[in-house]
Amino acid sequence: MLNSELLWYTKPADNWDEALPVGNGRIGGMVFGRVSEELIQLNEDSIWSGGFRYRNNPKAYENLERIRDAVRNGRTREAEDICCDAFYGTNEQQRHYHPMGDLHIWQSCGNETEYKRSLDLATALCKTEWETDGVKYTRTVFVSNPDEVMVIEFTASEKGKISFVCAIDGCDDDYDKNEAYDDNTLIFTMSDGIPYAAAISCIANGGTFGTDANRLKAENADSAVIVLACQTAFRTGDYEKLAVSQAKKAVRMGAVRLKARHTDDYYSLYKRCSINLCDNSGGKSELPTNERLDNVKNGGKDNKLVEMYFNFSRYLMISGSREGTLPLNLQGIWNKDMWPAWGGKYTININTEMNYWGAEIQNLSECHMPLFDHIERMRENGRVTAREMYHCKGMVCHHNTDIWGDTAPQDKWLPGTLWPMGLAWLCIHIYEHFLFTGDKVFLAEKYDTMCEAAEFFEDYLIEDDKGRLVTSPSVSPENTYFTKDGEKGTICQGPSMDSQILYTLFTAVIESSAQLEAEFKSEDDNAFIERIKAMRERLPKPEIGKYGQIMEWAEDYDEAEPGHRHISQLFALYPADIISLRKTPELAEGARATINRRLSYGGGHTGWSRAWIINMWARLGDGEKVSGNIAALLANSTSINMFDMHPPFQIDGNFGGGAGIAEALLQSYSSEIAFLPAAPQEWESGSVKGMCARGGFELSFAWKDGKITSAEIISKCGNTCVIVGENFKVECNGKTVRTEKKNGCCKFETEKNAVYLVK
Repeated sequence: MLNSELLWYTKPADNWDEALPVGNGRIGGMVFGRVSEELIQLNEDSIWSGGFRYRNNPKAYENLERIRDAVRNGRTREAEDICCDAFYGTNEQQRHYHPMGDLHIWQSCGNETEYKRSLDLATALCKTEWETDGVKYTRTVFVSNPDEVMVIEFTASEKGKISFVCAIDGCDDDYDKNEAYDDNTLIFTMSDGIPYAAAISCIANGGTFGTDANRLKAENADSAVIVLACQTAFRTGDYEKLAVSQAKKAVRMGAVRLKARHTDDYYSLYKRCSINLCDNSGGKSELPTNERLDNVKNGGKDNKLVEMYFNFSRYLMISGSREGTLPLNLQGIWNKDMWPAWGGKYTININTEMNYWGAEIQNLSECHMPLFDHIERMRENGRVTAREMYHCKGMVCHHNTDIWGDTAPQDKWLPGTLWPMGLAWLCIHIYEHFLFTGDKVFLAEKYDTMCEAAEFFEDYLIEDDKGRLVTSPSVSPENTYFTKDGEKGTICQGPSMDSQILYTLFTAVIESSAQLEAEFKSEDDNAFIERIKAMRERLPKPEIGKYGQIMEWAEDYDEAEPGHRHISQLFALYPADIISLRKTPELAEGARATINRRLSYGGGHTGWSRAWIINMWARLGDGEKVSGNIAALLANSTSINMFDMHPPFQIDGNFGGGAGIAEALLQSYSSEIAFLPAAPQEWESGSVKGMCARGGFELSFAWKDGKITSAEIISKCGNTCVIVGENFKVECNGKTVRTEKKNGCCKFETEKNAVYLVK
């Protein structure tokens, strides 16, 4: 087993933050690895606190011009008072995520020795292994996507040695039904919030097994398997019947077949992409995972732990976001609290988007689909919010949404609530998916969705005193500025991030229209595109401020928190490509100054913020800063189970960190592919397999002493390929491919599905 694919430990988890996650996109579990009193904390993606709430504030539109006038004329306090009165949701809270419950297993055994618990990232199998009186025991947990169940398999090296009692309970003893369904199945139901049912079934070889009141029991068995299924009223009316049916069907299949179907399905995605970094740990990469993290905290090096972080981000993506499931929220499908941090919702002023930054480059496009499904779920609500709050066309969402696609402002919090850019940012992901896959059928299906997000701003944007089109009212997400009079303010017009998001969204709409055939478009569409082009030209451009930084607001305000976790004005650098080293060097220097200023005041103190900074340094081509910030992410914001810590646990840092590692090895923005654009010196040799690039390319390559030794490019769409660097030779089917060397790049035409060797 590779030391970058196995998380392992020599003792059980002391708490939830040390337990190991398993999942199939819909059902999640946290496995503690206890021997005699095992605990598996359970989740299902659609168990939330209740139904849809209508929360649009009916006073908003009648106060829209008042708040704009106050913002325009610097009456910040008045603008914020109007916001509190007329623009907060009429119920401040959207729905929040709930846990399913806890699965307890009491297994009869004596004092254990040779203990080990592990999570194999290549097979998605979580194991607890120990020895008692010469008998070797193994308990294996996995969650199957093909069969939609959690499976717990028990084995022992001698016959008749497996005895256990199993039960499920709800958080705070909150449940409706917890009883035997028949001789080998339990049923557990809850009607508070979104109703659901969990069914647990058991079968054993040898010995006896069956139900006992609200427990499953097995005695003196040779081997045994427990299967758990869960269904909710969000997806089906007969959720109890379906859960029982799935559990009973799966348990009859047996552990061997269930495991084979699970591993085949999981590995088909996991095997597509990998990285291999040289081992610089001096033998430390063979240690248990918690000791390896301690080594990094003490200043040690461990490229294989970086490699593991990358693999773990892919594991969480495959385990937490599959076609037909809900998208990843702040905790994914791993949450223990009835009132989780920030409600366990979808925070769309960066966190939800960050969850999917790695999906395309890591060759997991299918895992991106739940996000697109949820955007569609938001569309009608977004139209209502746009119309009733702002009298605008199109659709809008603010900085949060929930399972129902709620689009009204969330919270009563001036730094974050009144930000109308959520759907605009989400819809940029639609075009990103197309850029990586070249899927024009998908683009045609989603084109109107992007157009609706852009259409809102035809009505919402206003002209500032410089003749530019700006958002108003808005905020720079979660940050606060000082006015010229020394007062603190949040509500503003034309914050930099808004203009950058709109430039990127408008560009996506314009380029999508050009990509689609004539039958997908109309004269009205052509007129709309011309209007969007004209609007794009009037958006504010990134500007350099008094500290040499990219300005965050339309005015060069000082931040109340110079080390703030959000660095919203650098959306233009990453994930967008408005700022780049090659095309806008002065702005790139401004971006560098911005990051350094944030870090000098203590920025990067949350896991996801540090992950964003890694991606930014990668775009700036600074491999040593990439390395240093990866080390900081591991040392300061990573629990021993490799989960990202905000703190508390928040999954976006895992995905952002994985994306940043990929970005250091391969970049593909501005129609150019760059090998090793920000690889640290300590990654002096290694290889990449199956990483994806915009334009529809899949790349595998190797390097030594920081230089590419071989590369293979698969052209999935037949597009023109442009590689940064002029000293490459290209072959296809043993023949030299004609290349054009220009502007520091090597350019060549490709054929769909052809393989190109680059030397």
